[in-house]
Amino acid sequence: MTDRPRRSVAFTVGAAITCGFIAMAVVAQFWTPYDPGTLHIVDKLHSPDRHHWFGTDQLGRDVLSMIMAGAGNSVGVALLSVAIGVSVGVPAGLIAAARGGVAGEIIMRGNDVIFAFPSLLLAILITAVFGPGAVNAIIAIGIFNIPVFARVTRGGALGLWTRDYTSAARVAGKGWALISAEHILPNLLGLLFVQGTIQFSLGVLAEAGLAYLGLGAQPPTPSWGRMLNDAQTLTALSPSLALYSGCAVLLFVLGLNLLGDGLRSRRDQ
Repeated sequence: MTDRPRRSVAFTVGAAITCGFIAMAVVAQFWTPYDPGTLHIVDKLHSPDRHHWFGTDQLGRDVLSMIMAGAGNSVGVALLSVAIGVSVGVPAGLIAAARGGVAGEIIMRGNDVIFAFPSLLLAILITAVFGPGAVNAIIAIGIFNIPVFARVTRGGALGLWTRDYTSAARVAGKGWALISAEHILPNLLGLLFVQGTIQFSLGVLAEAGLAYLGLGAQPPTPSWGRMLNDAQTLTALSPSLALYSGCAVLLFVLGLNLLGDGLRSRRDQ
């Protein structure tokens, strides 16, 4: 099998997995087999059957329903954190590339300060100071995304500023802001979309990690990370509890990474 068909298969598989999880997250906003927040203690740790396909947890909640609802939480947190990174990082990168000088140095050195902290450590610091919760998790992950998108945007924009069409735009009297909006940004959309899929997958992992530590979404909101935390003390009684939530995180991140690799390959062709 040549590289091109292999990459096409990776893109197709990644897109299918990603779309499947996003569809599940959307459906979970309107319907789940059971209410994921309702407790049925008499049915706790029930084995999988035709009524509960994935069984029940230690509080009698339907695991499939919690997986579906947890997908909505993961998608929401990751999507909003990427939106924060794009809305702040992309304009900052465009300014740094267009203006350079002192403004560019201030922007990039500010990015370096944020990059000095590992993403999960920065998220833990922010949520520990301001308190646990989905909103603070979104802000924490979004702050780390800002310098990522700023660097990617600046790196791509610097090359585009040397192109003939930007020189022609300058000769025509257009300012740097108008050139950035009309000529630079449209040519960066493919690059930014690929980076967005990567940051989306990292956002899913970060949200699960924060929830596992008790710093993400709080009960009764379902979360894959908290399901893993709850399941670790029940591995001897019901090992499948950790298996389902762990596989959900694994498959979603795998799908996003395959999608990102496929998009990068198609962009480089």
